[in-house]
Amino acid sequence: MDPDVHRDVLEAAEAEGVSVSAWMTNAARRALLARDGLAAVTEWETEHGAFSEAELEAARRRVTAQVGTTSRRSTRRSA
Repeated sequence: MDPDVHRDVLEAAEAEGVSVSAWMTNAARRALLARDGLAAVTEWETEHGAFSEAELEAARRRVTAQVGTTSRRSTRRSA
C-alpha cells in the first residue's frame, strides 16, 4: 500500500474509532456499492437512453439531501 494512503487509513480508522480492518471493509463495501450503482445506471441508459439534464439535476439534489442527512446523523452519534 502506498505509504501516504496507509497513513491516511490509519488516521481515518482512529478518528472513527474502528480497527483498520473494519475501516477497510467499510471502504471496500462503499466502493463495491458505487461500482454496482454505476453498472446499473449504464444498463438502464443502454435500454432507455441517456438521462436528461433535468433528471441528473434531480438526482444530484436527492443525493445531496441524503448525504447531508447521513452526515448530520453521524455527527450526532459521535458526539
